[in-house]
Amino acid sequence: MVEKLDILAFAAHPDDVEISCAGTLIKHIALGHKVGIIDLTQGDLGTRGSIETRNKEAKKATDILGLNVRENLKMIDGFFEHNEENKIKIIQMIRKYRPDIVLANAIDDRHPDHGRGAKLVSDACFYAGLRKIETSIDGVRQDAYRPKTVFHYIQDRYIKPDFVVDVTEYIDRKLEAIKAYKSQFYDPNSKEPQTPISGEEFFEFILGGMMQFGRPIGVRYAEGFTVERVPGVRDLTDLI
Repeated sequence: MVEKLDILAFAAHPDDVEISCAGTLIKHIALGHKVGIIDLTQGDLGTRGSIETRNKEAKKATDILGLNVRENLKMIDGFFEHNEENKIKIIQMIRKYRPDIVLANAIDDRHPDHGRGAKLVSDACFYAGLRKIETSIDGVRQDAYRPKTVFHYIQDRYIKPDFVVDVTEYIDRKLEAIKAYKSQFYDPNSKEPQTPISGEEFFEFILGGMMQFGRPIGVRYAEGFTVERVPGVRDLTDLI
């Protein structure tokens, strides 16, 4: 029997989640929650590395994060469309793992795949709750299911967050998970072409953004998210 997840994070590319919200996932796993990642593509068009290296790196990052599950939908990197076929693939994952919370790409970002992936996942979360949309996996019919909420993590471009999560305690493991993608990030011995994320300064950019998110709540490092609907809290002390 497939294990129900508390949080399911979707990413246009392997490493999107690690860069943007790995600390949040690690924190919630430490709190006892069941967490998984679904990558939409294999990062085929990445300037550095290959599908084979990206898959190996994603496996290493998965082990570092301590995920319950990770799958790749193998959509076409750079050219996946907001169409029925791709929505059905995501609906199948939502109905398979039945998460309470879905995390998705930034609603707008430097890479066009991020915003397109955000919209695709958001729409699929809604349609997954419609029982007249029939899906199955391995011949077994799936029941309709809609997550309680969708949050979007913030990526390369600054977006004012609707809320932030203190991840100071987990920063070292987050960086370890990012560095699992050795082909993509700083490696002084690499002969691959330079990219906007392959320089040593990219890690300073990541840490600087997390410090910016952390400062308003008085912590060193935080990760930011935007919401699709107004979230509720049990009591006001949750907002301290």
